Amino acid sequence: MTLTYLSTLALPDSWFAELRARLPEVDVHRLTPREAAAASPDLLARVDLLHTTEWFPEPEQTPALRCVQLDTSGVDHVRGTRLWDSGVAIATLGGIAPVPMAEYALMAVLELAHRMPLIQQHRKDRSWPSNADRLASLTPRQLPGATLGIVGYGRIGREIARLANAFGMEVVGLSRTGRPVAGDAKFDTGRRAATEDPTEILPMERLDEVMRRSDVLVVVVPLTELTRDMIGAEQLDLLPAGALVVNIARGGIVDESALLERLRDGRIGGVAVDVFDDEPLPPSSPWWSESGALVTPHVAGLAPQYHAQTLDLVVENLTRLAEGRPIVNEVDRVSGY
Repeated sequence: MTLTYLSTLALPDSWFAELRARLPEVDVHRLTPREAAAASPDLLARVDLLHTTEWFPEPEQTPALRCVQLDTSGVDHVRGTRLWDSGVAIATLGGIAPVPMAEYALMAVLELAHRMPLIQQHRKDRSWPSNADRLASLTPRQLPGATLGIVGYGRIGREIARLANAFGMEVVGLSRTGRPVAGDAKFDTGRRAATEDPTEILPMERLDEVMRRSDVLVVVVPLTELTRDMIGAEQLDLLPAGALVVNIARGGIVDESALLERLRDGRIGGVAVDVFDDEPLPPSSPWWSESGALVTPHVAGLAPQYHAQTLDLVVENLTRLAEGRPIVNEVDRVSGY
């Protein structure tokens, strides 16, 4: 059976050439979102797998559609659409970002622990602190023996824990099930099997307990109806004094105003924020000039081998569609991710 594949992504010519070489029986089409919106009804009616980020046709335009391969790990932008309410399978990029996101998280923890935001401010001011000032304000935090809490213990959280263990940190994770996560071996880029994971894993109902125990908190939970606004002022106030907070999840999960307030009054010792309620972050945002914060433009999930890994995933899911097997990274609409 010949499958029809349509992409609306700006991938290089070589990517599509390799796709055709690996699956010569697949009818491959590439259009911009604007071109796809004006595409011939005949083409849209034949599409079996749509590879896209945010362009979703009306269900009646694509009666043959069996899978939408998203170019994102999150699916919060799909909920509420007609696609979400349809029977079409939705697949994510899950498994491609865990390693770079875990590296970002540990980079942020190390930068905050070693006072890099303040050090960079000294550099900007061309100010060399005195010996007394260095000892008082630039002595690093001790990480060995500290507790790292991970809110959202999936494949990314497991890889964060693996790296944190190497620094002697104790890890406690929160997951929807309260059990170790199992990923598809071919696309789970974490380097440790769930059975080898020493992390203490708790259900989401024990969020307050994890907040109280976390000297360092990393938020990486998907944005769903259950996780929206889950960490507000009340939860932040449960953190130990001077705790560090790293948010690489999505805007809308952590109360940004409450986080900034607690950073400024010293109750939180440092924050790294890669995701915001409003993106792009507006020039007027106070986060740009906050000396105690590491601020980055939603880059934690950028993967060095993105093109190769994405190609492998698309080839795998096209092959599975042709063979009538379940696709990789299918979204569970009940859990919301």
